[in-house]
Amino acid sequence: MSNKLQFRHELKFFINYHQYLILCQRLQSLIDPDQHANESGEYHIRSLYFDDINNSALADKLGGLRERAKYRIRIYNIQDNIIHFEKKIKLDDYIAKIKEQLTRQMYDEIMAGNYEVLNVPDSPLFMELYNQMRHNLLRPKVIVDYIREPYVCHNGNVRITFDKELRTGLHSTDIFDKDLHPIRAIDENFIIFEVKFDEYIPEHIKIALQLEGLNRQSASKYVICRKFLKTNTWEDY
Repeated sequence: MSNKLQFRHELKFFINYHQYLILCQRLQSLIDPDQHANESGEYHIRSLYFDDINNSALADKLGGLRERAKYRIRIYNIQDNIIHFEKKIKLDDYIAKIKEQLTRQMYDEIMAGNYEVLNVPDSPLFMELYNQMRHNLLRPKVIVDYIREPYVCHNGNVRITFDKELRTGLHSTDIFDKDLHPIRAIDENFIIFEVKFDEYIPEHIKIALQLEGLNRQSASKYVICRKFLKTNTWEDY
């Protein structure tokens, strides 16, 4: 692992609504809601995932490669005040994330196919994206849309999230499209439960979560939503 990257543990689970209610009840007296959440304790996330001409991100995930990466543009609450281009790196059960902020104008230029806006020598991520788009035909693939209920614990830098109403934008790739009506990508009874932490989970939170009683899953939102665009049998999961 690179010394320049901060890798964290990431555990993912599919849970049903009943399990979600039990976990929330246990957590609410032990851990704080994320400060960015609204009065309901939630916020909306919409991401546009990219892949290259060989669908490498999809193939690497389905192939179970221990080291892989995905690129995405992410916005919150369908607003353009914060737009990030992110690279998420996965190494076994560890994750790291690199991101750069985009302006709305840069986003519009990228979507119009003008990748020169990413030719920024001072930004290693932008230069990597620029070269990926020029040489490997990295292009927008699918919109992933969901509601997140986040909790944080500074002791151990633990972040716990419940991702609900996972939806896919199908063939649409404009995350600011006001007429976009994404469709459900998983059964409405299921919620993606994620636990991220640095070195450890405090014992009282570990006891409340009872993670050993849950079944860990390979819950890639990108893969789940890409299945709606499947054209080859190898894209099954």
